[in-house]
Amino acid sequence: MTPAARARLVFASASAFLLVACSDGEAAAPSGETFAPATPASSAASSPAQEKPKTISLGKGQIIAANLEVPWGLAFLPDGSALVSERDRGDIRQIPAGGGTPKKVYTVAGVDAGGEGGLLGIAVDPDYEQNKFVYAYFTASGDNRIVRFTLAGGSPTVIFKGIDKARIHNGGRLAFGPDDFLYVGTGDAGNGSAAQDRGNVNGKILRITRDGRPAPGNPFAGSPVWSLGHRNVQGLAWGPDKKMYGIEFGQNTWDEVNVIQPGKNYGWPEVEGKEGDAKYVDPIVQWGTDEASPSGAAVAGDTLYVAGLRGERLWTVPLGGGEPKAELNGEHGRLRTVAVAPDGALWVTTSNRDGRGDPRNDDDMILRFPAR
Repeated sequence: MTPAARARLVFASASAFLLVACSDGEAAAPSGETFAPATPASSAASSPAQEKPKTISLGKGQIIAANLEVPWGLAFLPDGSALVSERDRGDIRQIPAGGGTPKKVYTVAGVDAGGEGGLLGIAVDPDYEQNKFVYAYFTASGDNRIVRFTLAGGSPTVIFKGIDKARIHNGGRLAFGPDDFLYVGTGDAGNGSAAQDRGNVNGKILRITRDGRPAPGNPFAGSPVWSLGHRNVQGLAWGPDKKMYGIEFGQNTWDEVNVIQPGKNYGWPEVEGKEGDAKYVDPIVQWGTDEASPSGAAVAGDTLYVAGLRGERLWTVPLGGGEPKAELNGEHGRLRTVAVAPDGALWVTTSNRDGRGDPRNDDDMILRFPAR
């Protein structure tokens, strides 16, 4: 296959092979290591309901905030301002709707940052105006866990714990779905077999209540598991038809965009990319890992936007059909998270200070691209 053909996003079937090196733009496991309607704008992984499809203007972009320390999660408050989590510091900062100096509004206690772990995804409760709840996924001393708290202060409440941690593949994305339940993207923590084990919450998408219990209607009775066979899910998004999309890192062959269906198996570690095996669900889009290493995702209008870390680009996937397209190629370095603001604009975070990037002036930053 020529380099050009390999780089092209494909919808057709392609063989994928299980290899031993990690190539998602994150750290490889040491040798021998065993190694889941909300107000849609409340989550970095979902987008606001719109009467007419809007197109994001991907020009130069406005710097909304700068000099952040590895921004990871991004979620909007009802007033249009945003909360952003800083992975290594464990801080949550608030950014005015029109941009400005980020203000520290909360520190999550007990964050054990290291490798790919730390303070990761955040989400704002659909009923925030009534209960003021914010949720965060973070790496603690012994596991990954989810807490609920208010910005007024006080200790957070642990609502879910026991997600295995490692220096790699901690997952971490949180998003409220159109059904008002909290969806959680977890990683396999470097143990691929966990992804195929229904009794293990790693390598899964989880669907839970706001108190952390398995949500009613989950496919496996009494279980928080919504889908399985995932390697490292860091992107969750819903289209205008409420179809769910999950974004995950491949190993060193194919990264994936999947349509997520309850109870379905997405193949890891048995398959990577499109295999045509009836036991597993094939991705709708795949691309070489050096072209993407995808993290955050959001839908605006009829387009899915996917942030690329190693690929240093923003992928646009037309949900109505057509070829995906790479935008912002190398212009801002590593891209971690995308979110649609209440006004319809797309916010994009860089991740150049995460130990794998080349920090630029004002990194890390959040850029705003208006809707038209």
